[in-house]
Amino acid sequence: MAKTKAAKAKSANPVNFGTPPGVSEGQHFKSHAELHAAGVHRQSGSGISGTAHQGVDSIVLSGGYLDDEYGEHEIIYTGEGGRDRETRRMVADQTLDAPGNAGLLLNQALGKPVRVIRGLNISGKRRQATGGYEYCGLFRVAGHWITTGKEGFRVCQFRMLKIAPGETVQPQPVSLAGDTDTDAEAAVRRIVSSARRQRDSKVVRQVKEMYNDTCQMCGLRLVVSPDGDAISEAAHIQALGEPHNGPDKIGNVLCLCPNCHALFDRGARQLSDGFEVIDGLTQKMVGVLNRVREHQIARECVQSHRARWADRPAVLAELDAQS
Repeated sequence: MAKTKAAKAKSANPVNFGTPPGVSEGQHFKSHAELHAAGVHRQSGSGISGTAHQGVDSIVLSGGYLDDEYGEHEIIYTGEGGRDRETRRMVADQTLDAPGNAGLLLNQALGKPVRVIRGLNISGKRRQATGGYEYCGLFRVAGHWITTGKEGFRVCQFRMLKIAPGETVQPQPVSLAGDTDTDAEAAVRRIVSSARRQRDSKVVRQVKEMYNDTCQMCGLRLVVSPDGDAISEAAHIQALGEPHNGPDKIGNVLCLCPNCHALFDRGARQLSDGFEVIDGLTQKMVGVLNRVREHQIARECVQSHRARWADRPAVLAELDAQS
């Protein structure tokens, strides 16, 4: 069967790691077409070039996600997915299953370099680089995490470090030592294992028992059996793991119903230093957190959670300006 034009183009333009011949760091390109012609970025119009099974050979920094941080030697790069193409707003959570995200994870596991291209003079709703593009050299994927972004949805983020001249990039583990799964399977299992540890830890059980599985914010107790058994969820105030690194201690955990947990994780519910429950979108008080005497909540964790959403009004204003 004859190949389609798209299939032929893809097979003729495979993933290719490293700096292409004739290209130098700092070189300027007027357009995506020029990047493509020089072999710097193969997939015109897309921010990530690569596949889940081969890895990512290049990315374009265009400011498309509000959680990105672009430095000269370190980049916090938000992966793909979750954004509405017309409004440019986040409408869903990202996952590591998206091809570009899975590809970057594979880069981390195998030590494959990523070409980084920076868009210049980004403007407009479509985040167009009116000043062209600059090739910034090779970076390595040093780590990754999933966190809640400024728009209230979960995002996959990757810490990328500039590769120094002569540096040999070593593969980075993405799962526990001794695993024999494929990279993708190990990554998924790692996430599931982490979630299970958070659910089943001694700290989580203690907090749930303190409140008899009753939500500290709304007072709801979800009974799920004729015997009166109920379910609740443990919410870490300062999120565990990178990049937030909250402590797995009783003072950093709340007992919440699923609804309040989802709102809290996305900044739509916050706590004041006096433990009033605040609507994170309107900044109005909507209640008072229920606390038992033995539950000493760490105010520094409350302040850390609140600080994550301190610039939300500015974020929303920026999105409106882009619309």
